[in-house]
Amino acid sequence: MTNNRNNRLSLYMYCCCIFFMCFTSFLFYPRWKQSGTEAAISWDVSGYYWYLPSAFIYHDIKHQGFKDSLLNKYRPTNTEFMQGMKLDNGNYVMKYASGMAVMYLPFFTAAHLVAGALGYPRDGFSAPYQFAIQFGGLFMALIGLWYFRKLLLIFYNDKVVAIVLLLLVFGSNYLNYSSVDCGMSHSWLFTVYVFLLLNTIYFYRSFEVKYAIRIGLLAGLATLTRPTDIISCLIPLLWGMDNLLPATIKKQCLILVRNYKALLLAVVCALCVLSIQLIYWKYVSGHWLVYSYQGQKLYFRSPNFMDYTFSYRSGWLVYSPLLILAFIGTIPFLWKGQNKVAIITFFLLNYYIVCAWNIWWYGGRAMIQSYPVLFFCIAALVNAVLNRKALTWLCVLPALFFIYYNTWITYIYHKGDLFDNDCMSEAYFWRIAGKWSAPAGIAVLKDNPDLFEGLPKNIKTIYHNDFDTSTGPFYDTLPGINGKVLALNKNNQVSPYYKFAFTGNQASWLRAQANFHCDEKEYEGWKMAQFIVRLIKKDSVIKERMIRVYRLLDNNQTRNISVDMKLPEAGFDSVNVFFWNGGSEKPLWIYNLEVKAFTE
Repeated sequence: MTNNRNNRLSLYMYCCCIFFMCFTSFLFYPRWKQSGTEAAISWDVSGYYWYLPSAFIYHDIKHQGFKDSLLNKYRPTNTEFMQGMKLDNGNYVMKYASGMAVMYLPFFTAAHLVAGALGYPRDGFSAPYQFAIQFGGLFMALIGLWYFRKLLLIFYNDKVVAIVLLLLVFGSNYLNYSSVDCGMSHSWLFTVYVFLLLNTIYFYRSFEVKYAIRIGLLAGLATLTRPTDIISCLIPLLWGMDNLLPATIKKQCLILVRNYKALLLAVVCALCVLSIQLIYWKYVSGHWLVYSYQGQKLYFRSPNFMDYTFSYRSGWLVYSPLLILAFIGTIPFLWKGQNKVAIITFFLLNYYIVCAWNIWWYGGRAMIQSYPVLFFCIAALVNAVLNRKALTWLCVLPALFFIYYNTWITYIYHKGDLFDNDCMSEAYFWRIAGKWSAPAGIAVLKDNPDLFEGLPKNIKTIYHNDFDTSTGPFYDTLPGINGKVLALNKNNQVSPYYKFAFTGNQASWLRAQANFHCDEKEYEGWKMAQFIVRLIKKDSVIKERMIRVYRLLDNNQTRNISVDMKLPEAGFDSVNVFFWNGGSEKPLWIYNLEVKAFTE
């Protein structure tokens, strides 16, 4: 590491990062001021955090008798108690491991001490607690970034480190999870890994016991936070190895054997940290081990590499493309980098495990804690580029693109009503790419890639149904509307099928449309009512298109909504139109169903 007086550029860049992160956290989107599922303590964060009010406020970590009152008051999720699951013995066990609760504890304690004095309920979820978790995440990120700078300066010069900090904070999804969604585990674990790397380096320099203790505690904390991060132990075990030659492996084994006492001490420290979870499980369930992830698991034989990495729904490199540089950077890193075996092994194994999780659409956030390792490869790439002046200038435009793109993604993720966590599609993504606002009508592209926006020609009505002659429990009346309407509600979830003959002759498009009315909009995407159109051939579905009608429908509104379909070349003999309420209990009324065929 060079003298600090010679590292001013990276110091100035760190200060710029601080300013930008604080601006993003407190001015752009202060989560602690939001409510419901947008609050700082919501969704997964509320699950990590739930240990603390359970233990220290309500003293009810087993039975969770207080949970309903908190859920009804603060609405941290749209579902019932997703923070835990009920056991056969009647007790509840938290879904998530307790590592984040351990790290939240100082900030929770501070909030609890001042909440009453500030006039807020001391219930664990009022404004001081929300602010504490938001501030705690930002504070930990700023510490982690400072020591990440120190870590990189051990191996790279000041200019390289400054550029790496710029790319990390301004150009990657680290910005969002260190500044806005900073209650999530990922940027906290980023800091844990930075400290793990630094203490590993210090240990191999001196083999002092204090560094072994720190390594054990940090690896234990990472595992206590996310059990799959047990692979963090590979970093200290493989550190210093630059190849897998027998002589290198033998040398590494001898180092570990000679320092077996320090190694054992690290293991004991890690187990002491992990015992927090084991004791908790034993206390609430009677068993030392409990699997609490209900239906979620790792599929090592069929990891979702393509979906996790490239899907438009949540692909890691689609929404944080700067990390492509980590893969490219493995080339110069393998050529001139140090500690190759530890870095590359951890990088690939962590990536494999993340892709193997069956809920792959949790997105690129799961890779953030590994960025202290991945950015060694990016630093090697930056260093190689800076050694070639012409190449340096060629890389300025891609770097600016990554920064602009990440700023845009961060903005639309929280503002502008463009991003949809659950229903991003290729067609919709490319219509909004780079835009800060877009017409509301294109929201149908989230569900249906066939959207005709030109002037239809040769229009022919091939089906019409005003439901006036229909009978049965699905049909009702609606004030202001003559005749009958189709009613979807809690009891009537799936409409009758409206099927008619059609072969597509002399037509290239199909458009089904109907009038829809609701008193109260359904906001939860997966419960939104669907308008579905299918092309059929001998009872087989040839093609299907649908839209979620609430994307275009607001409270107490009536609107004509249509589904477009590009007719395929494959033959079909009929069309089937129907409606599904998606599990919603909110009533929806439909009338004047009409299907038209036309050409471009």
